[in-house]
Amino acid sequence: MHNRKSENSTQVRRGGFTLLELLIVLGIILAIAAMVVPNLLGRQQEANIKQTKINIANFDQAVKQYAASHNAEFPQGGQADVVQMLMSGESSEGQVIQPYLEAVPKDAWGIPLFYEYPNTKNAGGVDKPAVWSSGPDKQNQDGGGDDITNWSQTGQ
Repeated sequence: MHNRKSENSTQVRRGGFTLLELLIVLGIILAIAAMVVPNLLGRQQEANIKQTKINIANFDQAVKQYAASHNAEFPQGGQADVVQMLMSGESSEGQVIQPYLEAVPKDAWGIPLFYEYPNTKNAGGVDKPAVWSSGPDKQNQDGGGDDITNWSQTGQ
């Protein structure tokens, strides 16, 4: 007969992973992350730019709806005054109407969009308001630099 004690002493029971195995797995995970993370960051920037273009188009549309209700006259002034007017829900005759905007229009980075009418930005001669975002660097360059605008398809 076999001695039970000798059986137990010859069998080795593994209770977990060795440090080397853990380091190898960690190295593999880090290598995969190093390849994937830069791709994701670039995609996030592209997504923010696309979202900002959509937000600019929505603001532009609200301004056009206002003009359609007000004898083809765009709201004049700067961003704060125009946004307040578009959010007021009151017509020029003092009637209660559906607001043209529900919230202050912002870019994907949380910065309010800029508005100007009469438009001094558009050299193409089109009479429409200028709407722009300060872009990824969050620095307003009046439509230059990395600003995202409604008057230039070549810029971001």
